[in-house]
Formats: sequence, structure tokens, C-alpha cells
Amino acid sequence: MKEGNKMEDKKYYISTAIAYTSGKPHIGNTYEIVLADAIARYKRLQGYDVYLQTGTDEHGEKIELKAKDAGVEPQQFVDDVAGTIKDIWDIMNTSYDKFVRTTDPHHKKVVQHIFKYMYDKGDIYKSEYKGLYCTPCESFWTESQLVDGKCPDCGRDVEVKSEEAYFFKLSKYQDRLMEYIDTHPEFIQPESRKNEMVNNFLKPGLQDLCVSRTSFKWGVPVDFDDRHVVYVWVDALSNYITSLGFDVNGNHGELYKKYWPADVHVIGKDILRFHTIYWPIMLMALGQPLPKQVFGHPWLLVGGDKISKSKGNAIYADDLVKYFGVDAVRYFCLNEMPFAQDGTITWELMIERINSDLANVLGNLVNRTISMNNKYFGGEIQCPKVKEDVDQELVQLALDTPKRVEKKMDELRVGDAIGEIFTLLKRCNKYIDETTPWTLAKEGNTERLGTVLYNLLESIRIAAIQLGAYLPETSEKILNALNTNHRDFASCEEFGMLEVGNKVVEKPEILFARIDAKEMLDKINADAEAAKKAKEAAEVKVEKKEEITFDDFMKVELKVGDVLSSEKHPKADKLLVSQIDCGNGDVRQIVSGIAQHYTPEEMKGKKVVVVTNLKPAKLRGVESQGMILAGDTADKLSLVTADLPNGTVIH
Repeated sequence: MKEGNKMEDKKYYISTAIAYTSGKPHIGNTYEIVLADAIARYKRLQGYDVYLQTGTDEHGEKIELKAKDAGVEPQQFVDDVAGTIKDIWDIMNTSYDKFVRTTDPHHKKVVQHIFKYMYDKGDIYKSEYKGLYCTPCESFWTESQLVDGKCPDCGRDVEVKSEEAYFFKLSKYQDRLMEYIDTHPEFIQPESRKNEMVNNFLKPGLQDLCVSRTSFKWGVPVDFDDRHVVYVWVDALSNYITSLGFDVNGNHGELYKKYWPADVHVIGKDILRFHTIYWPIMLMALGQPLPKQVFGHPWLLVGGDKISKSKGNAIYADDLVKYFGVDAVRYFCLNEMPFAQDGTITWELMIERINSDLANVLGNLVNRTISMNNKYFGGEIQCPKVKEDVDQELVQLALDTPKRVEKKMDELRVGDAIGEIFTLLKRCNKYIDETTPWTLAKEGNTERLGTVLYNLLESIRIAAIQLGAYLPETSEKILNALNTNHRDFASCEEFGMLEVGNKVVEKPEILFARIDAKEMLDKINADAEAAKKAKEAAEVKVEKKEEITFDDFMKVELKVGDVLSSEKHPKADKLLVSQIDCGNGDVRQIVSGIAQHYTPEEMKGKKVVVVTNLKPAKLRGVESQGMILAGDTADKLSLVTADLPNGTVIH
């Protein structure tokens, strides 16, 4: 902990980008919350009052279309996906203080206030927009911004769209933002990202931003012009302040007064433009201070390729945890990701890192050190009495490691910070080879042996405390095994805080067992194949039928009918007998195999589509004078309905 900081300087607000609710997040998406959590945990260990915010971005045309394809309302769709995202964040043991959703009523209300405030101020105006639009990214582009005729962000096709829209005067604030970036060199990190934003967007000149849409409805309505919904990025970016109690009139909530401006927004490099151009300018328009830093982290790739569900190479955090455990997955994500370049994940690489780093360097060190202390001293921690020159290098490194970790964390170089801790752990293993405790025991040199083991146990204690931000469960297990009460950062400033006379745990837990790579990969592949077969079995098998002509189709008479009554078939549990009014006095009895999906009470009043010229037939002794149209999957059946007058012909 740094000295001289007043309490008001010890606040720390960190946020992730809110995850888009288009589907289940893969490990590349999950990396971000683990990274932010590690930073937040480290700051808490330093004594900061930390507020970590994450959540979900739930509006936009893409969500509306996905919900339609899924046959559900948008709210149900985002509820399901948001629940999945929150579950994965919890599986990864992330310590967020707030999980915000952009469908929260309070958030939507404040977004409307923000939009109206900027409109009344003259920073938003109404006009018409015609441009090249990418639906997945929900962004308009000019011809010159396209890459090979495709969206520069995602590489997908764009389409020409024209509609009435509101625009935000980005150009009004361009010079002010340029000046801010020039005078705050730490604002955009890493440095390469700053150069990209300045050279590619700010220097060529900003165009005013389209900030409303009329072609879809799933968004925050513009409350003074309800034909429009607020542009999804204005909606999403506002979450960083709406959740804290921001008020356009200055009557801010206590959280906003306490934590804003944010210390760092942790985001993916692909959305840097929104966070370092649009968001700062929005805050300038609102008269609010800018976040202190935006960190655009690199991507986690699968074997060098971008993770993509469409490519079939997506790896999910819950699957990784099932095979390797939470802390192993956290370690891999944090340790493997460079500061400014993309990282790589594969199942094989994951196993290799667990075996080499976690099982060998960390797990084996802790296990054999505690086991030796149990074997030679009955578990009791000895007072170091006989010191030699070889001890000093280890002791000094143990004392230096927290300072080295802090320096790396101040630069958000999380992987490098973990590397500093593992340098200490590797030095401990080397120290064992140098001092050969078993030889000291054989020679009866117990005082020197006690000193060696104390130095190892104390170094492990310091390393375990430092690991608390990255491998929280493992850190706690090690400290419990050492039976120590000295677990805070301040106790790392002095070598010798481990309590002499205490006893270490009698039988240390295996922290990370070595993995048989072939056996594990065979299991992973077998599980994947079984899951694939199960999915295929659940899918509807549709046998392709021979083509028919238009005249053939026109022979079928389809009409809308109103179910007047319905009852169970007297001789068949799966059948319902319904009386259906097909218009113009045509009331007919239809027997349908739908009793497992609809009750007689549910059928009454439904507007169904009926084949009315089907030859009558008897089903288990009851005549049926037509057929009700329905669709079904392996476990679900749904009637085809139409809100039209009885007797309406379906073409």
C-alpha cells in the first residue's frame, strides 16, 4: 500500500464493456471480466474502496431480429441471454459490485433524459441519413471507410439505408477532445491504440453521428419523438453513469459523487472508437469529467484465429472450468494475454500451462515444502537461526516481488505481474535444489534445516498473498495450509511475519494435479461428439417431399376458424375433439393429436388455420371433418394461428 494517500484518493471505479446479449459469451468475451476482476481485487488488497461494474447491452436491431428468429419477444430473449452471461461471470468467481442491464427501467429513463438534454442544448438535431449500414455492428459507414466493400469492424456485408434521424454534433467537440488526448497521454492505453484513434478518426475530421433509428422498435424510445429509438451506442455507453445515479440536472446520487470519474474502462480493442471518441464527447456535452483511462485489451484467439461461433471454434468458460477448475482457467486467461498483442488459447496449450506452471512450479512447491516441514518437524514452523549467503537472494526477491507486481499492475500489465510472482516461485524451487533439505536432515543439521524451510514457507506466504487477485481460491488454500493470520499486503513488507511455532496443515491439498494430455483430450473430444449427437437427435428431421405445382397447392382449402369448444377424446388420451366455426355457418368437428400440448380450456377461443376440404375420417370412432395446422419439434408443438375473421381464406 502506498503511503500518504488520503481516504478520498482511495476510491477506484473500474468497468468492463457491457456484454451484448446476442448469445452465450465465449472465452474471449469472458476474458474481459476476469481481467477487470483481477485489477479490482488487486486494488482492494491495496486498500482501495473499489467499485467494479459489468453487465449487459440488450437493445438494437440485431437483438430484435434474433428474438424474431427464436420465436420469442425481445425481452424474453435478452432475459435468457443476460441470465447466461451472469451465470458465467459467477462461475469465473468475479467480484463485481453491480451487474447493470440496459433494459433496467432506471437506465432507460436516464438515457432519455441525456438525449433530451443534449437536444435542448443544440448538440443533437434532426435530419435525414442515407448511408451504408452494418446491422451486426449497428453502425453507419462511408464508402471510404469500408474495407474491400465490407464493414471495417466485423467484415460483414453492409446495405444502403435511408431514414429520418437525429444527429449528434461530434465535430463541435473534436478540437477539445484532441487537446484532451494530447494533455492526458495516459487516457488511451496501450499507446498503439491511441495512435490508431488519432490518426484514423480524429485527424481526418469527425462527421456528425446518427443517434436515432426508426426502422426498428427494440430500443430506448426518444420520449419527445416516439417514432425514434436512441442509437444503441448512446444507450450502452451511458450505463457507466446511469447506474451510479447520474442526473442531468446535477442532483447526482451518492455513488456518482463518490466514484465518478471512472479510473479505467476495460474494453476490447474492437470498440475503442466508441469509448475514446463518442463517449468522451458525450460527457463533454453533458459537462461531466472524462474517465481517467480507457484500456483497449487485445483479443484471445483460438490457434491464431478469431473466436467465432460460425467458424465452429468457440470455446466456452464453463466447459473449461468443468475440465480444469476456475483458478486454472483464470490463470491461463490472465497469464497468456500479452499487454498489446493478441493471445492464443487451445485445449492443448491449456493442459501444457497447467502441467508446467500450476502443477509443477506452484503446486509441487507448496506440497513438498509443507510435506518436508511435517516430516522433519511434525508440522511446527521453526525459528530461523542459521543463516547463510544463499538465503539472501531468496529473501531479497521475496521482498522485491510485491513492488515489482505493483509496478506492473499500475501499468495494467496483468500477465507480467503474474510473471513476477512465478519468478519468486521458481526461485523457491531453485533454492530447494541449492540447499537440499533432505541432506541437512540426514546430517542432523536441524537448525539449518529449520531455517531453510522457514525461508521457503515465508516466501510461499508472500507469493500466495500476491496471487490473491488472480487465483483467489488457490491463494486462500495456500494461506490456510500455512496456518497464518498475516494475509494482507502490509505483511509482505517485512520478511519473517510467518508465525513461528504454528503448525502447517498435516496433509496439504493437491492444488493442481498433473494432467495426462492424451487422456484429457480424448475425453474432451468424446464429450463434444456426444453433445453434437444429442443436439442432432433433438433437431427436427424433415423429409424432403417431391415438388408440387401451383395447381396442386391450390387444391388445398385453408380457412381461419374459431375454436368454440374442445374436449378430451373418450377413447384416446392424446386426442382432442374440437368444434370449430369456419365462417358462414360452417361449424365442423375436428379431431387432433394435440392433447399433450394443449388443454381443452387453452383451445377455446383460439383462431386456428383449418384444412376444410380434407375428406372426413374417423379417429378412434369419432369423425373428424378437417385438420388443424401446427408445427412441432421433438419436444414442442405450436398451433398455426391467424388474427382474422372466421372463414378468411389463407393463400
